[in-house]
Amino acid sequence: MVLRPDAVEAIHNETFRRALKWYYAVLLENYPAKFWIARAIEVNEKLESLDLEGLWSLHDELAKEFESLWSEVRREDITYGRFVSMYRPREPSFLDVKIEIAKRILKSCRFCEWRCGVDRSSGMRGFCRLDHRSYVHSWFLHVGEEAPLVPSGTIFYGSCNFRCVYCQNWDISQEHPFDGVEVDPRRLALMQKELALRGARNINHVGGDPTPNLHNILESLKYLDVNIAQLWNSNFYMSEEAMKLLIHVIDIWLPDFKYGNNECAERLSKVRNYLEIVTRNLLMAVNHGDMIIRHLVLPNHIECCTKPVLRWIAENLPKDRVLVNIMDQYRPEYHAYQYRDIARRPSAKELEEAYSYADSLGILWRDISR
Repeated sequence: MVLRPDAVEAIHNETFRRALKWYYAVLLENYPAKFWIARAIEVNEKLESLDLEGLWSLHDELAKEFESLWSEVRREDITYGRFVSMYRPREPSFLDVKIEIAKRILKSCRFCEWRCGVDRSSGMRGFCRLDHRSYVHSWFLHVGEEAPLVPSGTIFYGSCNFRCVYCQNWDISQEHPFDGVEVDPRRLALMQKELALRGARNINHVGGDPTPNLHNILESLKYLDVNIAQLWNSNFYMSEEAMKLLIHVIDIWLPDFKYGNNECAERLSKVRNYLEIVTRNLLMAVNHGDMIIRHLVLPNHIECCTKPVLRWIAENLPKDRVLVNIMDQYRPEYHAYQYRDIARRPSAKELEEAYSYADSLGILWRDISR
């Protein structure tokens, strides 16, 4: 049976709304995005007087208040307008605690699992090649993302903590990360507001990778005065500390799940302990917002990567709440031609094998990108 476009759209909406309940609550029913909830939780401590351990202790206590208030919002159907009339932003707030922790971490950086320990606040650069400054290469309404997300208010940050030999954004992630516009948190907030007013469904933090810019992204939310869902579009190599800072402000996660083993990750992206780190972060994120996982099908990597990735998702994440985009867009870019196994596009047979395997596992994946 061939479905009319409006019928297909209706099916999409039903599937997406079941899986992405919180995201659609913010998008269509105007619930407060999570950063507004974090800003409403009052702090009765002088943050500058606390050491990092004390800040984390305070953070963990406030996290309980956040979870209680977020549950109340969902249970009582509290829309954004009603929320801001009931809970005005506090100064300082739970969000300010996160900002202060991020600034302290920046002095011995461990936003990602390279854990460089570099004092980026002083101008030194970590493995990501960045000091404390952030560079935005473009910001626009992206219509090429997954169907529930478009138009997506996409902000492309320069630099990355991976070294993917096939990177399709190699110009901003690897070769010229500083050629973008330098932004501070206030300017970043203005970019987000502009995108929201132009009709963005979400603010899509991507790159490169957004993780090295965590401190500036968190602080930008302090100055953002519109209600819009925050989306984290990342390789998911964040540290556990970074995840704890993110889980109370990100509404929808868009992680890459590239490899089914550590050997392929180290050879093609130059990172260590990939599988343990990414799966840990997926398990943390899935309980704190909605999720669409991206898996890029690489040629000759069906057995070692695609099938193990899909199997892990099916066995460890709730199938009714996680959408999977099995991506067929791979093409040899950057240094890919130096690696014989990935020097071509995936074949139709390989893609069909990936799709059939996902079907056999009961994974929600069909037409996510349309």
